[in-house]
Amino acid sequence: MPIYEYRCEACGHEMEALQKMSDAALTDCPKCQQAELVKKISAVGFRLKGGGWYETDFKSGKQKNLAGGSDQKKPASGGKSESAPAASAS
Repeated sequence: MPIYEYRCEACGHEMEALQKMSDAALTDCPKCQQAELVKKISAVGFRLKGGGWYETDFKSGKQKNLAGGSDQKKPASGGKSESAPAASAS
């Protein structure tokens, strides 16, 4: 459940409340008993940062990159596949 911050417009009292997202906002200040409580907008308690955290956190075995691309074998230089030499016509 998220923690919401409230501030009373009448007395300036600030508080936090643990509520469900579906719960109605609180209105009565516990300090002055006035119906002046206003929900504040605040930052979240955690932050996801960095690129590709989902790739590195859930890999298994010897996988290096779950998104593909860098793990796949690339053809030899020139992009040509090796094959038997063609017979020359003499």
